[in-house]
Amino acid sequence: MTGVDRQRLVELLARADIAALLAALNRDGEEARVVGGAVRNALLGEPVADIDVATTCLPDETMRRARAAGFKVVPTGVEHGTVTVVIDGAPFEVTTLRRDVETDGRHAVVAFGRDFREDALRRDFTINALGLDAAGVLHDYADGLADLAERRVRFIGAASERIAEDFLRILRFFRFHARYGVGEPDRAAIDACIAGRVGLDGLSRERVWAELRKLLVAPRAAETLQAMAGAGLLMPVIGGVPRLSRFAAIADGPGEGVYPAFRLAALTVAVSEDALRLRERLRLSNVEFERVSGIAAALEALSGRGKLPEIARLRRLAHRIGMDAVAGGLVLLGTAETSADIHDLIAELARTPPFLPRGNDLVLRGVAAGPAVGTLLANVRWRWINAGAPADRAAQFALLDEELVAHGVRNEIPPSTTPT
Repeated sequence: MTGVDRQRLVELLARADIAALLAALNRDGEEARVVGGAVRNALLGEPVADIDVATTCLPDETMRRARAAGFKVVPTGVEHGTVTVVIDGAPFEVTTLRRDVETDGRHAVVAFGRDFREDALRRDFTINALGLDAAGVLHDYADGLADLAERRVRFIGAASERIAEDFLRILRFFRFHARYGVGEPDRAAIDACIAGRVGLDGLSRERVWAELRKLLVAPRAAETLQAMAGAGLLMPVIGGVPRLSRFAAIADGPGEGVYPAFRLAALTVAVSEDALRLRERLRLSNVEFERVSGIAAALEALSGRGKLPEIARLRRLAHRIGMDAVAGGLVLLGTAETSADIHDLIAELARTPPFLPRGNDLVLRGVAAGPAVGTLLANVRWRWINAGAPADRAAQFALLDEELVAHGVRNEIPPSTTPT
């Protein structure tokens, strides 16, 4: 461990909230340590978000000591030994040391213990088994420090055994490799993932999507997904043929490219049926499904054309399925040769001024409230788009009055009724 590593750990322990929590738990024969991702990220010089603490205290004692110190306590998973302690608005997951009694690939029956080494070795990867005590001593029971230095993701002990304990670890392996690894994924881990792939079928769809969502936006997502596909592990997860080259083309892009739903669409979607399949297979939220299905609709409307669409056509499509969906579809259809033109199209689409007329404007002009209002307003919007989407308010309301004359709602256009 270098001097820089030691300084980073000192800075982690110097945080007032961490120091206060450890002080509250570390007395009368009990001990607590910062463990897992907080230690890993601190050593890497990366932001420390979630902080987990392992303790010899049983859950009731953890809660008693935390409350006595003036901290808020939330019993988030007491049956599994986990209590959330909130200090100045920051949550800390404090978990009693455990050992596995029984595992079935999805759930584990655990017993509480007092052995930090045993607790560390029941974790998934060596880089997640590091612990830091209040004195600043780094405890490394699985050679995680060496793997961290090499940016290597390895299972603790026999990979097949770790996977058999929880088959979600197959996806977690690829997600952690995409986030922290470099080079080719660990061969022993790949072989064990292939051997245990049937276990993926028994996982809840929500858990699968939670892991895939994080993998899709990881720094090395494209090459990691390629490795998954090569091992025959990607299609069983997404339920279709992956579009790896398309995903790779957008994976390093700015803005839109960082959203999980957009990246899922880039990887898996060509037509609307794909979005419906993904909603069922991954239990997408309504917002995620709307984003993926909108991009699918844009791809259906824009694919198979020899030249880029005109801005008027894009505006009509955006009116029907949304501007974000159209922009997403354009990005996915882009090539190295057309990327600049597509960027210009998206920029022009984004500059489309707001459409000002509302249903009440039609009612004030004599249209009876009801379905006819929505129909006529949609017709006015088409007129506006075909006229080049003018921003001028008077011009927009002139188009509205033209529509009313065309449908016999009025015989002439009275200029005095056009708002200013």
